[in-house]
Amino acid sequence: MTDFYFVRHGQTAANAAGLKQGTINTEITYLSETGKKQAESLRKSFDISFADRIIASPLQRTKDTADTLNQSANLPVTYDKRLLEISYGKWDGQKNADLMTEYPELFDHTLNDVLPSYAPTAGGETFEHVIDRVADLMADLSRQYADQKLILVTHGFTIKAAVLAAIGRPDNMMVIEEPDNTSVTKITYDPATSAYYLRYYNRVVSDQF
Repeated sequence: MTDFYFVRHGQTAANAAGLKQGTINTEITYLSETGKKQAESLRKSFDISFADRIIASPLQRTKDTADTLNQSANLPVTYDKRLLEISYGKWDGQKNADLMTEYPELFDHTLNDVLPSYAPTAGGETFEHVIDRVADLMADLSRQYADQKLILVTHGFTIKAAVLAAIGRPDNMMVIEEPDNTSVTKITYDPATSAYYLRYYNRVVSDQF
């Protein structure tokens, strides 16, 4: 079996300001001081030396989170674009609250986030495309690293997409809220049954895993 431990990056200034970060990779989307402290706290409470390797999104916020986690474990690190955050197109960098006011019909007002129907208006990446690329990544990694434990440092929507892929792509894609910064989500792939298992989601790490 292959175990995937999905870790969301630490907080950024854009997170704190309620912006759609998408694939922006500028200073406002780098780890804030709070985000750096979150990553360091996770490193202290989640010893990743049990794992075999780290695969991270190539954006700075995920690379820096991965580097902090790996300070003691010294695992091999690679980067994969399939772990990128969803691109919100022309909405990248805009305030979520402003977009909700202007386009209320394109938002779920319980989760305060975009509906799948947002993509044509924003020129953004579709939910299905993100789910497809993350599913493709997990399939490749489960073949390449069978029976390994993998740390995947990535983004909120990307982790949600991985869970949606694992549980069979429900028709209502808004059933899952995005995970918190530096939370951990575990998915296991069993080649004997060709099935994915969601072991836990959005876990705030303590001392035991």
